[in-house]
Amino acid sequence: MQLNTHLNINTSLCGKVTKLQENYAEVLLHTTQQMTADKQGLIHGGFIFGAADYAAMSAVNDPHVVLGASSSKFLAPVKVGDAVLCKATVVSEKGKKREIKVQAFVSEKLVFEGDFTTFVLENHVLNA
Repeated sequence: MQLNTHLNINTSLCGKVTKLQENYAEVLLHTTQQMTADKQGLIHGGFIFGAADYAAMSAVNDPHVVLGASSSKFLAPVKVGDAVLCKATVVSEKGKKREIKVQAFVSEKLVFEGDFTTFVLENHVLNA
């Protein structure tokens, strides 16, 4: 299957799609010193959220998908050097609306979970 969305994303900051199936995607984020929030190596949550968002968009896999809303929980800290695997599944589809569940893991440990509401538009959001 081919990725059809977010083709210009910076994969060093948002992760790389490692698995892509219909209504499912996995994104692997390798955390770096650039992403740290403090001297102890805590990764800023925005990078985890960005990878989860990218996984959600990839699971929908439409060139005109946009994020409408999200609800997320950060369940455990992530430190520099950790590899974060985000698993996204489309759980419902109604018209233009898609609901996606994303879980992120470091090794087997759940570090993040979120619910993402997206919309598939007829045209690019900037051309609407």
